[in-house]
Amino acid sequence: MNPIDTARTALLVMDVQNGIVSRLPEPDPLVEQIADTIAAVRAAGGHVGYVRVAFTEEDFAGIPPHSSFAAIAADEAMRSAMHADSASTAIDERVAPQDGDLVVRKTRVGPFSTTDLREQLEARGITTLLLTGISTSGVVLSTVRQAADLDYRVVVILDEVADPVAEVHQILTTAVFPRQAEVVTSAEVAAALG
Repeated sequence: MNPIDTARTALLVMDVQNGIVSRLPEPDPLVEQIADTIAAVRAAGGHVGYVRVAFTEEDFAGIPPHSSFAAIAADEAMRSAMHADSASTAIDERVAPQDGDLVVRKTRVGPFSTTDLREQLEARGITTLLLTGISTSGVVLSTVRQAADLDYRVVVILDEVADPVAEVHQILTTAVFPRQAEVVTSAEVAAALG
């Protein structure tokens, strides 16, 4: 892995929130590894950003009936679980943001279309994105595609992304992501941070 210019790098912690973390069979090693990388990026002078998915009542009302998100808006239990005020949409406390971190709340799978993430990254001069999160087939895939199209250097941290379906995770990280991103381990990232 090529060296990382930490001043122009942001580690994105995506959808590592209570209700999503709890869907994984054994989430603790993943969350603990992400916490270690957050600490390493901070120590190296890099930026840390957080993306979470959550909806306000206004957001629910604005979902068109033909959207794949209409099912969330229509189901009372799902609405409650995905509401911006719900504990299930809060970022896992083991990787919680600190003052000065970048934080966005999205209402779709990818982090760019319904947030000001790009503007916040540009304001900080970010050109490299280190990606962590749940799930590989959801937010990570969407972010890889969009970030590559926006000309970021994209790095997926292999042991810090997870998906409920192991086969899908495997195909994405070995056959799909390498077309637009570097796929590396957390140890390689730590070495590149220097």
